[in-house]
Amino acid sequence: MFTTKYASRVYEGLEERAPWEKEFLQAVREVFGSIESVVSQNPVYEQNAILERITEPDRQIKFRVVWTDDNGQIQVNRGYRFEFNNAIGPYKGGLRFHSSVNASILKFLGFEQVLKNSLTTLWMGGGKGGSDFDPHGRSDAEVMRFCQAFMSELYRHIGPDIDVPAGDIGVGGREVGYMFGQYKRLTREFVGILTGKGLDFGGSLVRTEATGYGLCYYTQEVLNRLFSDSFEGKTVAVSGSGNVAIFAAEKTAQLGGKVVTVSDSSGYVHDPDGIRLDLVKDIKLERRGRISEYADKVPGAQFFAGKRVWDVPCDIALPCATQNEISEADARTLIGNGVKVVAEGANMPTTPEAIDAFRAAKVAYCPGKASNAGGVAVSGLEMSQDSQRLAWSFDEVDQRLKGIMTSIVTESLAAAHKYDMGDDLFNGANIAGFERVAGAMIAEGVM
Repeated sequence: MFTTKYASRVYEGLEERAPWEKEFLQAVREVFGSIESVVSQNPVYEQNAILERITEPDRQIKFRVVWTDDNGQIQVNRGYRFEFNNAIGPYKGGLRFHSSVNASILKFLGFEQVLKNSLTTLWMGGGKGGSDFDPHGRSDAEVMRFCQAFMSELYRHIGPDIDVPAGDIGVGGREVGYMFGQYKRLTREFVGILTGKGLDFGGSLVRTEATGYGLCYYTQEVLNRLFSDSFEGKTVAVSGSGNVAIFAAEKTAQLGGKVVTVSDSSGYVHDPDGIRLDLVKDIKLERRGRISEYADKVPGAQFFAGKRVWDVPCDIALPCATQNEISEADARTLIGNGVKVVAEGANMPTTPEAIDAFRAAKVAYCPGKASNAGGVAVSGLEMSQDSQRLAWSFDEVDQRLKGIMTSIVTESLAAAHKYDMGDDLFNGANIAGFERVAGAMIAEGVM
């Protein structure tokens, strides 16, 4: 699988200990494949057991969450926090509330978060957490009671200079607010222990838009650096219809592109005239409806039940839904239709076989740890504002976000060039993120 004995030995050990952690092993395979030549050229990494240490979380916390629903019935869920690596700063990463949450998914997300946070150059380590609780269909009172019960355990393990969680799937402003309130109640402290807070109590402007906007700033820089081009006049396929997809579509339109698809778990909508974002926001953000409603209201738009958006010809593909949503067959369809750039808005939305297909076809493939780092970048900026008791303007945060995302492209290309890999954004992102964390780990000694 790998050409070096060191990478092979470490990976085989991980696979032997936990073969069921498929998502985590997939993420490790991807990173090791990118960095093994770097590791082989720098024996100091093996001497300091960096691959073993960077793939083993510092701490894995699992706990019971007991709460009472509106019918007075006691409910029991599982809570998790993976504090993965704090070599370059406090653990930082989202909390996910969804029925699919398990240790393997959170472990893969935490591992990816270490390198993603490193790429931002902000002082943030990597972590991830959540619960198998699903807030959909629950009343506000039930969500509040669950969040309070969840934080009643989690508060023991976090702090503004220890671990700063944020939102993720199933955890938005409502859930963050309830958890922040419970933390204050338990500790009697008003500190920045969560990001994604409301603007009235320590939140940051641009946080809602950050991942989608950042994805487009990154993609625009890739178009400029690799093709001397831009979004202007491009047809863009976007999957998903949550915050990332919606604000990626919004920024795409501002940059001159035309988004023609959005989707949810029921299927996708194709609007050849360009997706009307006001309608998508009403359906998905305001009413939490199904995306099929869009086609019922817009002449010329079509809904495709149970299908993915990747059959639609496009210049740029922005997968913003979920992991492994682009298969090898989808990739070959996109390639056949002339796609130029694939930039990930979701975490690991492209299968390994699809990644290989894109790279073989010379498509500019942009890995999520780089292209979707905008969310955590603005979370890091929120941490800075909380520390200073300041609130920056929308434009100030937006410009800082744009600067961070364009610098990630620069760092990724520089790392790829350093190791004679050409303009390889995939390998470059993994190498740049790894080298910064590994350097800090070595400097700080064995721990």
